[in-house]
Amino acid sequence: MSDQQQSTLEDQPKARVLLVDDEPGIRNAVQAYLNDEGFDVSTAVDGEDGLQKAQQILPDVVITDVMMPRCDGYELLKKIREDERLGGTPVIFLTAKGMTIDRTQGYQAGVDDYIPKPFDPDELVARVKNVVKRQERLLAEAARFADTDVGQMAKQITEIKSMLTQSDTNATRKDIVIPSFTPREASVLQLVAEGLMNKEIARQLETSIRNVEKYVSRLFIKTGTSSRTELVRYALENHLVT
Repeated sequence: MSDQQQSTLEDQPKARVLLVDDEPGIRNAVQAYLNDEGFDVSTAVDGEDGLQKAQQILPDVVITDVMMPRCDGYELLKKIREDERLGGTPVIFLTAKGMTIDRTQGYQAGVDDYIPKPFDPDELVARVKNVVKRQERLLAEAARFADTDVGQMAKQITEIKSMLTQSDTNATRKDIVIPSFTPREASVLQLVAEGLMNKEIARQLETSIRNVEKYVSRLFIKTGTSSRTELVRYALENHLVT
């Protein structure tokens, strides 16, 4: 590897891993394995501590034991999925349970991967790297399609506003039932109408691009639209945005 390649690798930010386990020995061992592989590892002693740490550091991946006091892995996973800033964070269960029914329960709850104890350190590192890379690919694809879509939208938004101004369509149509939006959906709708890219929306709302895509998909469903241009037209015609 050349000096330039080495410098580029060193300049890349480390993936942030949050490790949640009530066993000190497991925490220390896993933290050491992942630190040696270049991850930035934070630890928590149970689910409640893990949720607080996750909200503070916004990790790239969470590794959590299932059986823990106060708040177990399933409850932690549920709270992560319900949190607007953490909802798209990959979660890996690290547990002594190896029964098929337990694995099925974990996947149904929305876990991304499942590593039974005792585990091989190399397999653990490989699985964590795989989850992180998969997340990076998803975000890169979302950003690429968002950039393409929004790049074509700026002129279309201007044309839509112009047509609405020139015609007598400023009044909301009486035959349309306007759906209700959550505060976060309304915020995303406003920013989409302003022509912002998904990564810019994510930055403004302090959430992930994946979560922005989730909200845009909900808006498509609620408004019966199938593209960002249609969504913006719908929002402008019905005075849902400024």
